Amino acid sequence: MEVPKDQIASLLENGLYNSAQMLGCFLVSSPAANAESSPHLKTESLVLLGDSFYREREYRRAIHTYKQALQYYKMIPKQNMSSARSSISSNRSSSPNSCNIAVINENEVKFKIASCHCFLNENKAALVEMEGIPSKARSLPMNLLLGKLYRFSRHSRAAVAIYKECLRHCPFILEAITALSELGSTAKDIISLFPQTLNRTGRAPFDHADSSRWLQRYVEAQCCISSNDYKGGLELFADLLQRFPNNIHLILEIAKVEAIIGKNEEAIMNFEKARSIDPYVVTYMDEYAMLLKLKSDYSKLNKLVHDLLNIDPARPEVFVALSVLWERKDEKRALSYAEQSIRIDERHIPGYIMKGNLLLTMKRAEAAVSAFRGAQELRPDIRTYQGLVHTYLALSKIKEALYASREAMKAMPQSAKALKLVGDVHASNSSGREKAKKFYESALRLEPGYLGAALALAELHVIEGRNGDAVSLLERYLKDWADDSLHVKLAQVFAATNMLSEALSHYQAALRLNPQNEAAKRGLERLEKQMKGVDPDAPEEDEDNDVEDGDGDQDETELLIDENHLGVL
Repeated sequence: MEVPKDQIASLLENGLYNSAQMLGCFLVSSPAANAESSPHLKTESLVLLGDSFYREREYRRAIHTYKQALQYYKMIPKQNMSSARSSISSNRSSSPNSCNIAVINENEVKFKIASCHCFLNENKAALVEMEGIPSKARSLPMNLLLGKLYRFSRHSRAAVAIYKECLRHCPFILEAITALSELGSTAKDIISLFPQTLNRTGRAPFDHADSSRWLQRYVEAQCCISSNDYKGGLELFADLLQRFPNNIHLILEIAKVEAIIGKNEEAIMNFEKARSIDPYVVTYMDEYAMLLKLKSDYSKLNKLVHDLLNIDPARPEVFVALSVLWERKDEKRALSYAEQSIRIDERHIPGYIMKGNLLLTMKRAEAAVSAFRGAQELRPDIRTYQGLVHTYLALSKIKEALYASREAMKAMPQSAKALKLVGDVHASNSSGREKAKKFYESALRLEPGYLGAALALAELHVIEGRNGDAVSLLERYLKDWADDSLHVKLAQVFAATNMLSEALSHYQAALRLNPQNEAAKRGLERLEKQMKGVDPDAPEEDEDNDVEDGDGDQDETELLIDENHLGVL
């Protein structure tokens, strides 16, 4: 033979994919691999060439080549195929990915085609390929991919069945555990799938009984999170972290949950801890970016985005982080980044949340509803409910807002944030303020440290002319919380009651805590005008505008991104 195919297999095994690709072109075009005289060799050669394209991430070329291989495979006489199989059965490689075999495995080629479609976000085409593989012929990786595809296509029952099959074969497939918990399986159901008896070799499937205990606690934690029992999930994760210190996966899972429920400082600490252990981690870094933006820590946010662009500029998390970075300077550009994250991964929840928030800010509330619904269909959490409620309120759709808030309260009966959401809906109507007050107070009884409910209740007091109640409530919280938003709200109340020196003191305190607090900056600017006897709502003079433009140029430097990276994006 002019071009030995085992040389291509060797190149692939050694990671020399480009060389394998070039040599594969010689093999496929070799007279020895003639389709009429040797369809068998032509088929094997095309699979090897397809593998080289696959490894080089040229997925469309790989699909085209694999499909050509399957066409030639059909031309091989069945008698020849069966004799070829029997002659090489003793030499077959044990590795499912091995290419150095004398007869191709048709099902493995279909699996590779499906994998290529997945990388290209062509999930329907991938599902067609996977369903063409008989259930008895499916390997564990095949089943795992099929479970994902059924889930993507919203065939939840079929996905559950496949994921359960995966865990029966190997209980340590953590992504199957997470998927089942999110699809509604209970911890008891999932744990019952784990092998409990001795296997055929006479050895226990777990090396130690202790192994099953930590795995069961992991299952319980994921099921808690999926059922919105965030407190229980965090306790279980923390327990596991004591046993596995500095476990990146656990730290990130804890940080993500803390970000969802508003434990922002704790989440930031854990994200930073994860980055200190592994500076190249990308998972959930968009959640970290959102927290940095809330904290107005633009220097850290800018550095984070630079780091992520250097690590892997093609990940959806990177585009969400870019969207967060550009939000305050260019909302349209920020929106395009959020949409790009969804194009890369149509199941990337932070992308939908970021898109929804941006659309709401841009007064495109109808489109925002669609974005928040997209996130909620993937995995409902308090942030998607908050987005929907506030968007419906912006559209003056009170009934829809009330329904969404009650849905949140039903899904999360022990959540102070869900109670506050119902209060927010009632507070939007003057006739519902008394009900709103009760919901805010209930939220504070359930979670006394929930500043969002305290600020909302204070605002309600102000609207109804109870400024003294608002001040006493906020000052009570100031004893335990050094929070800039509390100082801003107090300053606003004092300014409204013409207690200007007290207002000034609190605006200054807010800016000491957070120099980037925009509400404090604007409030202080208005207050200084009031103290000078100038109408704060009067039109700005030209020279004032010049000053603002200068400040804008200075801020722009914080948003500078390496042009080489942006050129790629």
